[in-house]
Amino acid sequence: MLTLLAVVIAVVVSLHLWDYYMEAPWTRDGHVHADIIQVAPDVSGLVTELHVRDNQKVNRGQVLFVIDRARFELAVDEARATVLERRAQLDQAQREAKRNRVLKELIAAETVEIGDTQVKRAAAALATAEAALGVARLDLERTTVLSPVDGYLGDQTMRVGDYVKTGTPVLSIVDTDSLRVEGYFEETKLHAIEIGQPVDIHIMGEAQHLRGHVQSIAAGIEDRDRVRGNSLLPNIDPSFNWVRLAQRIPVRVVLDDG
Repeated sequence: MLTLLAVVIAVVVSLHLWDYYMEAPWTRDGHVHADIIQVAPDVSGLVTELHVRDNQKVNRGQVLFVIDRARFELAVDEARATVLERRAQLDQAQREAKRNRVLKELIAAETVEIGDTQVKRAAAALATAEAALGVARLDLERTTVLSPVDGYLGDQTMRVGDYVKTGTPVLSIVDTDSLRVEGYFEETKLHAIEIGQPVDIHIMGEAQHLRGHVQSIAAGIEDRDRVRGNSLLPNIDPSFNWVRLAQRIPVRVVLDDG
C-alpha cells in the first residue's frame, strides 16, 4: 500500500514538474541591462578640480569635475560691460528722439524718423548684448560639470590638468534607475505572460531574489531563414528542420523599488 502511494505521489509530482517546465513562463536565458550615460562637458578648457574616483557611487546633481573658470569669468565681465554700453546708447537715442518730437514743427520730418529708427536699432543692440551676457553666464555655470543621473562611475582616465573639449565624452556612468532584465522566453509560453505581471528574478551568485514586473514584450524578431534576393523578392531556404525549436522572444522586466 505504501509503495502504491509513493508511486502515485511520484507520478503527481512528475506531472506537476513537467507541466511547470513545459507551460510555466520561466527562462534561464536572461541578462541585466542598464543605460550607460556618457558625460561630456558643454564648454572646453583645462580641468582644475576632480571630485570623483573610479567606480564611485554618484548622485544626480553631484559635482564631478570643474573646468578652469578664469576665461569664462572674463567673458561675463566683457559681456556685462557691453550691456552697459548698449543701454547708455539706447538712453541717448531715446533722449534725442524725444527732443526731435518736441521740435517736429521746426525740423524736417525725416529727422524725426531717423531718430525713431536710431531708438529701434539701439534697443535691438541692447537685446543682443543681453543675450550674449546670458550665454556667457551659462558657459560659466557649465564649467562645473554635474552628474545627470544616480549611478556608478566607470573607469575614468581623466586627470586634473587635462584639456577637455565640448561634446567629447570624458566619463561614463551606469544609470541605476534604468536597471532592467531582458528575458528571452519561448514563444509557446508567451500566452502566460502579460504586461504588468509580477516576476521573480534569481541572479546567479546572489542569494537574495529580486522582484519586478513585465514592462513590454517584443512584437517580433529577425527571420533568419528569409533573405532578400536580387529581384528584391523574399528568398526562402527550401530546407526544413524536422526538430524545430521554439523561437525565443525578448521580454523586458523592470525592477520594483526595494
